Amino acid sequence: MGEHAVEVEGLVRKFGDLTAVDGISFTVERGEVFGFLGPNGAGKTTTINMLCTLLSPTAGKAMVDGFDVVKNKREVRQRIGLVFQDPSLDDRLTANENLDFHAVVYAVPHAVREKRKRELLETVDLLDRADDLVITFSGGMKRRLEIARGLLHHPRVLFLDEPTIGLDPQTRKYIWDYIGDLKRREDITIFLTTHYMEEAEHCDRIAIIDHGKIIALDTSENLKNMVGGDIIRIKTDDDARAEELLKERFGVNILEDRDCLCFEVERGEEFIPRLFHDFDVSIQSISLHRPTLDDVFLKLTGREIRDEEADGLMEMRRMVTRVRPPFAR
Repeated sequence: MGEHAVEVEGLVRKFGDLTAVDGISFTVERGEVFGFLGPNGAGKTTTINMLCTLLSPTAGKAMVDGFDVVKNKREVRQRIGLVFQDPSLDDRLTANENLDFHAVVYAVPHAVREKRKRELLETVDLLDRADDLVITFSGGMKRRLEIARGLLHHPRVLFLDEPTIGLDPQTRKYIWDYIGDLKRREDITIFLTTHYMEEAEHCDRIAIIDHGKIIALDTSENLKNMVGGDIIRIKTDDDARAEELLKERFGVNILEDRDCLCFEVERGEEFIPRLFHDFDVSIQSISLHRPTLDDVFLKLTGREIRDEEADGLMEMRRMVTRVRPPFAR
């Protein structure tokens, strides 16, 4: 192990009888944006906490930038940046003061610190707010400052745990613009978690995790090719009868969807005219689209990713007590 930015082999983490991470293995290439996609409670944050030395694995091995996360905690902490899912700034301090405190913790020399602070505040468009108290910042501004803080000490790997959670769509887009800019400007590997399907599209590769296991890992395009055909969704006057007809006459398998009948077919644009011609149930609406990552998750698990988000998040917050990283020195 050691050739990759992150290497994980048989990693397990248990909390009592709950297995949060269940024997996962993967590698992250240097310089790539690697995404962990899954519902809340799937094991994403637990995995990041182990890779960042905040939790000890129950079993297995993990290396970050060539260092073992158990045997070489100090070296790992010096080489990573971390943006927590929950806010971790001191809002009674200014943006500059938050960065100064981080610089002291990570022993960033004063001469380097001032130049680096200015560069990063400019990158995240907060230079004009450097001396303002963080309590006056919006949620998006705080998240941008947290990203700047995570980069202050020139980490080799930046971990972003749900970097846009709780932000409005416009601000989420801005955050992703900044992340894309970071990849171009910094010689850095970015490892992020998300349950937003559209965000995972920004990643070079995506690992889909569910109930603590990685169920697929590939590029977005290759993952979507796993679904195979086109996805058709219909609403009818009698969905129960419609489901019977679809199975009997067309041999399709209905995928779970709370709002309509959803199924996969080849050459959907040719299938729809046949459906209207041979169907005995009145169709209220119909849509066709190429597979998305949401469809990939639906195909692999039999349910949509949003079905377990709320329950999973509450369960994990009960099971895990977050701790602040000790000084890197």
